[in-house]
This record gives sequence, C-alpha cells and structure tokens, in this order.
Amino acid sequence: MSVQDEPLTKSDYEALAEFRYALRKFLGFSEEAAKEHGVTPQQYQALLAIEGFPGRNWVTIGELAEQMRVAHHSAVGLVDRMESMKLVRRRSAKDDRRRVQVTLTAKGRKLLEKLYRVHRDELRSCGSQLTTLLQKAASRIPPRVAVASSPCSMPELED
Repeated sequence: MSVQDEPLTKSDYEALAEFRYALRKFLGFSEEAAKEHGVTPQQYQALLAIEGFPGRNWVTIGELAEQMRVAHHSAVGLVDRMESMKLVRRRSAKDDRRRVQVTLTAKGRKLLEKLYRVHRDELRSCGSQLTTLLQKAASRIPPRVAVASSPCSMPELED
C-alpha cells in the first residue's frame, strides 16, 4: 500500500482543520486591518502585490491579475478604483506603449507601510503557531501525485 492509499485518520483531519482555522484567523485580522485603514482587503492585497513584485516596484495589469488570482477585467476595475483614491498611478511602458505599468503613489506607499507594520506585529504574535500548525498538517498529508495544474489554486476574488 502506497502512502497515497493509506487511510486518513481523525487526527489527519484535525491537523488540517486546525491549520486552516489559524490561517483564516490571520486572514480575518488582515481584512479588518485593511478596513480600519480605509481600504478593502483586495486593495491592500493589490498594494502589497505591486510593491512586493520581485525585482521592481511596478506591475502590468496582467501581472497584477495573476498575483491577485482575478480575471484581467477585474484587475482593471480594481486599479480604476485605487487610482481614483490616489493610491496607484498608471503609465504606458516606454518600450511598448500598449503595456500599462501600475505603481504606487506616495499616498499608496505610506498606507502600505502602515499596514505592513500592523501585519508584521500580528505575525510576530501568531507566526510561530502558524508555522507549527503548517508543519503538523503537512506531515500528515500524503505527498501529492504530479498533476498538470499548479499546486495551489484559488477562486477569483472580487474587490
């Protein structure tokens, strides 16, 4: 019998449920923190995705859509709303005028810095618990069989 075929136990489900609950509590904290700072959770996630993009501090709409796991048109709407709030700005790429680059404004960076500090403090408080629970849950889950799709998939989130 392979590891993949081993019967699951009550403790397997409990470990994954406990991790999922702790993760959801952190995400709930994050959602509330964003709202307390005057943005939606998706707007905060977009600010972080833009500034945290590897190697540069701008993204294309397509890259933002991928980072946010939303459809292209949803990312456009999100950027429209954030631009009206003066959190981001768009400009055409110098090398390809059809490509739009989205960057944070000074106001957007200042807001993101405040939210980053709040999140960092919360992670200092609960991060070790999340790590422990993840390790516990992962050790109880049989290794994945190779699949064609990416290992993590999430439904589209709307702003």
